Amino acid sequence: MTETPYDVAVIGGGPAGYAAAIAAAQAGMRAACVERRETLGGTCLNVGCIPSKTLLHWSARYRETVEGAAEYGITAGKVALDVAATMAGKDRTVLQLASGVAHLFAKHKVERIPGRARLAGRGVVAVTGKDDRTREIRARNIVVATGSEPAALPGVAIDERRIVSSTGALALPRVPETMAVIGGGYIGLELGSVWSRFGAKVTVIEYLDRLAAGMDSELADRMRRALARQGIAFRLATRVTGAEPREDGVALALAPAAGDRAGDANDAENENPARETLTAEIVLVAVGRRPRTEGLGIEDAGVALDERGYIMVDERYRTTAEGIYAIGDVIPGPMLAHKATAEARALADILAGGHGSVNYGAIPAVVYTEPEAASAGQTEDALKAAGTPYRKGTVPLAGNSRAKTIGRTAGFVKILSEKRSDRLLGVHILAPDAGALIAEAALALEFGASAEDIARTCHAHPTLNESIMEAASLAAFGKTLHA
Repeated sequence: MTETPYDVAVIGGGPAGYAAAIAAAQAGMRAACVERRETLGGTCLNVGCIPSKTLLHWSARYRETVEGAAEYGITAGKVALDVAATMAGKDRTVLQLASGVAHLFAKHKVERIPGRARLAGRGVVAVTGKDDRTREIRARNIVVATGSEPAALPGVAIDERRIVSSTGALALPRVPETMAVIGGGYIGLELGSVWSRFGAKVTVIEYLDRLAAGMDSELADRMRRALARQGIAFRLATRVTGAEPREDGVALALAPAAGDRAGDANDAENENPARETLTAEIVLVAVGRRPRTEGLGIEDAGVALDERGYIMVDERYRTTAEGIYAIGDVIPGPMLAHKATAEARALADILAGGHGSVNYGAIPAVVYTEPEAASAGQTEDALKAAGTPYRKGTVPLAGNSRAKTIGRTAGFVKILSEKRSDRLLGVHILAPDAGALIAEAALALEFGASAEDIARTCHAHPTLNESIMEAASLAAFGKTLHA
């Protein structure tokens, strides 16, 4: 007997996959979601965004209690950290949210199919369960939303004990005395901050001469200086050429990145190009992520990949194989959970006969350090490179009343607008809760607002958001009241 086909079969239960399945079901389609993990939510919920932000919040409160309470007239007794209890609390948070996604599947009648999926012909997905038995399901539309996985670094083998990925860094049984973080991107800076606040001596090693590639360089530099004041050390323009586990930790061989880029003749002649060795009890490899497409039968299905391994799609998320779509981390673009969910909603609209789309120019990005760094729109570096005439309004957080009252004055807001039309081009914020503040900027970009629009909008006082208004006033009029 032939099984009744689904309207949509989604491979992957992360922010792209589960959102696509739910949105499709809400649009009246019969939807199924294949997920290999025991719990739904993908990397983001299980071993990414949610556990890392939980630990970031708790570690910030811990450091504040240990070091900053006296400033507020609060005297505490001996403060101790129970890492096991912290990890258990983090796991409870993850489980609660994963259970919430499962509840939504039940509510919207999305069929969850556990197992590993493989594309097995036009409109067919083969699902192999724990018992190694394979079931074939049929669907009019198949959506690949399998997410991403940590990228490897040659010469540094991850064992999740002493050399860990982001997954291992979220489950360390105790605070290491020293930690080396390879990679100065979002993941490395956030997890480095967690363990630094808990008491580890953290060194971030970055191949480039700056942090957070792709972020506005002024914002990235100010964030680096803020983190350095908190005790995190940085080795920029440095490459790791190897890792040797020892009794006292892991010895990392370091060399200048410049030699690698320029083809240093000495390196070519020397079997060990390391200029020095850095030893750390724990090494976190955070050199980025890569799309997870292995084992899906992508090539056999006729789905084309680009030179970096991403699935190629058109503006309607169609792959090169008829009836197969792709969204989220497996396609080009920033690997962000909210970007993936936006694509899921858009694709569900398209499959339902609508005109879903995503404005990629208004997607915010946030690094959840202290202070947080957030961006939306174009960077000043990109505007300069393109020769785009622009105006800039920059306001330091030191002049913000709310920042003063909470003792968090390190940071700034920068507004960039088109010089002739005043149309908003980009907003960059270093501030407490910048991840929430950037929503105003994303909305303004979505609606094509001008800097003047923001400047003339009444903002509540005292709030951190007033700095956005002040920066917009500087960009639009060249003046503001408090700067």
